Amino acid sequence: MDTLKKAFASKLLKIKAIKLQPDNPFTWASGWKSPFYCDNRKTLSYAGLRSYVKLELIHAILENFPEAEAVAGVATGAIAQGALVADALNLPFVYVRSKPKDHGLENLIEGELKPGLKVVVVEDLISTGGSSLKAVEAIRKNACEVVGMVASYTYGFPVAKEAFEKAGVKLVTLTDYEHVVAEALETGYISEGDVKLLDSWRKDPAHWEG
Repeated sequence: MDTLKKAFASKLLKIKAIKLQPDNPFTWASGWKSPFYCDNRKTLSYAGLRSYVKLELIHAILENFPEAEAVAGVATGAIAQGALVADALNLPFVYVRSKPKDHGLENLIEGELKPGLKVVVVEDLISTGGSSLKAVEAIRKNACEVVGMVASYTYGFPVAKEAFEKAGVKLVTLTDYEHVVAEALETGYISEGDVKLLDSWRKDPAHWEG
């Protein structure tokens, strides 16, 4: 197992940023029923963990996308960490809305993103990849190059993997579904039976009924 992914999965479980409820599924905004919920924004409330996430995202960028000239956070979950990362790297920062404002300048990208820049996108969580890749599209329409994306967590849905490949975007995450489930099983948070249920959900989350 990847040491970083295992360590971060453990930290998320400890602060209850990740909740596994196979017997009492959550309902996502998409309408999907899910035994799994991840809220990385909770990490912002813990100073030590906030710095940990910032530093690991920075390491991921320096290792995978050293050519980055600007940082873009995806609203709203990745605005804070994106700004922290950009500040530490001394790079320009913008954030991308899910849709343009309905008043004022009607901006989709907030901040100044000069055409021609190489941009790394910071995201907090990848589910289907739809909102993340909309941000990529907006940046590309601004005549900038997206060199890649870093995120705290991914569910690793096949639909997301296909979407990122089709869009030509390299994704690097601090942890993922496999490491979270393995850590939850190892610590007794869930049972072997729960793992089978979770795996069946991840194969076809849109049609899973619990």
